[in-house]
Amino acid sequence: MSFRLRLTFFGAALVALTLLAFGWLVYALVANSQATAQDDGLKHRAADALTSIRTAPASELNGTAGPALSGAEDLRQRTDPFTEILTASGAVLSATGRVGSAPPAVPGSLLDAAARGGALATVDAPGSPQLRLYATAWTRTDLGLGGYVVAGQPTSIQSENLKGLRGFFIVSSIPTLLAAFLASWLITGRALRPLKSVVETADSIARTRDFKRRLPPAKRSDEIGLLSGRFNGMLDQVEAANQQLTVALEAQRRFVADASHELRTPLTTIRGNADLLAQGPAVDEEVRREAARDVASESERMSRLVERLLTLAQADAGQHLELAPLALRPLIDSVFRQAQAVHEDRRFHNVGLTDATIAGDADAIIQLLWILVDNGAKFTKPGGLVEIGLRQHDSTALLTVADDGIGVAADDRERVFERFYQADQARSNNGTGLGLSIARWIVEEHRGAISVRNNTGPGCTFTVSLPLAG
Repeated sequence: MSFRLRLTFFGAALVALTLLAFGWLVYALVANSQATAQDDGLKHRAADALTSIRTAPASELNGTAGPALSGAEDLRQRTDPFTEILTASGAVLSATGRVGSAPPAVPGSLLDAAARGGALATVDAPGSPQLRLYATAWTRTDLGLGGYVVAGQPTSIQSENLKGLRGFFIVSSIPTLLAAFLASWLITGRALRPLKSVVETADSIARTRDFKRRLPPAKRSDEIGLLSGRFNGMLDQVEAANQQLTVALEAQRRFVADASHELRTPLTTIRGNADLLAQGPAVDEEVRREAARDVASESERMSRLVERLLTLAQADAGQHLELAPLALRPLIDSVFRQAQAVHEDRRFHNVGLTDATIAGDADAIIQLLWILVDNGAKFTKPGGLVEIGLRQHDSTALLTVADDGIGVAADDRERVFERFYQADQARSNNGTGLGLSIARWIVEEHRGAISVRNNTGPGCTFTVSLPLAG
């Protein structure tokens, strides 16, 4: 059963319950008012009879003429009110109603109660319909007579009236319920139309994978309008996530392709030289030494590549560096001295080193410095100059590494920080294309920024800005 049909049945059931409660209330009020109205009518009829008795002749009140039943209606067939006049002893003087050929029987207890004032009673008698009776006393002091006046009516008149009322409720409730069902169907259909649009849009997106599709802008401020707005917001997030996933998958594909390409070259070199060394004494000693050096060099290159791949894998896994107050100048001095020993054919110079403390990771900062220093030395000719600088600007520490090498083309200034990307002029330097991407990750972990620009003369300058420790 559809949600719309369930809501329609619920609305119709709610109307039915309302009608039932309203009908029961009206029925109870009518039943109570009918009983009250019948009692009031009997009292008025008795009062009219008392008025007639005040002017009646003695022959009609002394009981010598016998009961007068002329024109009396049979109460077993009619429900009209009747009046009965009795003597003090209970003998019937006259009656406008009868049961068969006899006037209705009046209980003595009712007459006793009537002697003390007007009294009401409902009487059940064999062979007689149930009667509602009102009795009161009458007296004629001028004649020395007295007795009772009884006004009555069958109670079935109430049942017949209530039966008609029940029939009216039943007949009128059928079109009311049909109208309520139709109205609920139309209203729920109109209310659920935006939900149908949501379902159709979701099905279309699932079928076509068109994450740019959106629901029409909501023109209503109720819950349905809010749902449409939230659904469009969710689609925005899904589209963004899908784009990120697409970019990540493309980056992963490129990463695997580049990594396999980078590893293939040293593996080919190592395998060829290993085959050469396996030939034993037949190989010239000088050739053997060159092959061994190539194996060692390519093995070292593979080790660096694998180490940097592991570093990037840690970054992709969401691992973060633990930062603590760290002085930069001692680390720069240490890397500066070691770089002079490693790159003997390059000149290193520090310019304007100041004391600056950041929130950082010492090992990561040392790795960053080595990446930038090695990069500068790699693109500087023998005898060339690499300068390292550190200064403060406002609340930022600015670390610079400049060289007098070949510089960076304008189109490559952003791409040099991508994984495995190498500018054309860099491909002859046996690099892996991972160093600067690791440098960018380290800088971002320190909430800083890294950029590169060409110098006015030869070479380029890498600038790293890091926030000072508070």
